[in-house]
Amino acid sequence: MFPIPALVRRHWRRSQRTAKVVAPARRFLPTHRIRDAVMSRRGLKWGIPAMLLAAPYLAATKLLTDHIEQGGPDWFHLVVLLCAWNALKMLWLGPMSLVALAGARHREHGQRRAARRETETHGVPDEALVAVGGAS
Repeated sequence: MFPIPALVRRHWRRSQRTAKVVAPARRFLPTHRIRDAVMSRRGLKWGIPAMLLAAPYLAATKLLTDHIEQGGPDWFHLVVLLCAWNALKMLWLGPMSLVALAGARHREHGQRRAARRETETHGVPDEALVAVGGAS
């Protein structure tokens, strides 16, 4: 066994602990709320439109950078860094949601196929097939 899975598990546990500590503050962080909404099963289809939210962050980054170059306060560098980070998060949200959507649809297809096989062997009514799977 490679040492990579142990490293991944350790980082995963560490990120879970961090998420529990930061959880009360998440309601004040809009990009995390958007990410949580998009990464739900109902919201996966909104990943690509959510990428458009990177544009205001990029515009704010450009405006603040111009203001700093014209003699603005140095602490604006932190705001520029925050805006750039949020823009990257929003840009990455689209491809991540597409991969998650493909995985969810693959699992749902397998569930529908298993339910169809079950009905063929046991003769369950067609209403059972409707309960399996999700909407896009």
